[in-house]
Amino acid sequence: MTPPVDVYTDLAAEQDQLAALLAGLSPADWEKPSAAAGWSVSDVLLHLAQTEELVVMTVSGDTAGFEREPGGPSMDELAGQAVTAERGAAGDAVFNRWQHARRAALAALRGCAQDRKLTWAAAPLSPKTLATTRLAEHWAHALDIATPLGVPYPDTARLRHVAWLAMRTLPYAFTLTGQQAPSVRSELTAPGGELWRFGPDDAPAVISGPAGAFCRVAAQRLPPGESGLTTQGPGAAEALQLARTYAA
Repeated sequence: MTPPVDVYTDLAAEQDQLAALLAGLSPADWEKPSAAAGWSVSDVLLHLAQTEELVVMTVSGDTAGFEREPGGPSMDELAGQAVTAERGAAGDAVFNRWQHARRAALAALRGCAQDRKLTWAAAPLSPKTLATTRLAEHWAHALDIATPLGVPYPDTARLRHVAWLAMRTLPYAFTLTGQQAPSVRSELTAPGGELWRFGPDDAPAVISGPAGAFCRVAAQRLPPGESGLTTQGPGAAEALQLARTYAA
């Protein structure tokens, strides 16, 4: 599978949607708890700023931010440590840092040789696939901000990228459990009502239902049992349990 087209344009649009939400926050809103455990709204955006800065670093060839000792902290733990080390700035300062970082990261990815493999988390990624992971992370963390604040953050057709990523990473997710991934496809109803299909047409295992629910399950924002998604065939239910849009 190849990434959906126009991912750079869609990444910019996803970030613009988040920026519009953030621009309306009060100083008190920045300090409110987000849906990301232990992080305030400001902390979530700080994390996004830090990781966008890592994008620029990896495109430039500086991979120091990805050095992990065997048996050392997980990616989540490293992210938590980075936020703890730099939290404390005012919300508007964090917002400005993220604005600068996200624009620099997008420019770096667009200007990168598109056949290059970039160091990122669990495996080297093409610039377009890395842009897809950034879109997925911004979308998921936007939910972490919007949901507890009671601010609308509607699903869009850009979820196609998130769904594609979740399907693409299934082999990796199964590898973490010591298993081989089954042949599985998804048939998802898009926010606009059309049907999105990912995976082999003849796959015996099928995951079907709303694309928004599938993406939330893969982003660990919704339990599979509460998603309304259905599974059929060998390995489909386990694939839904293991689906993810991120590296461990």
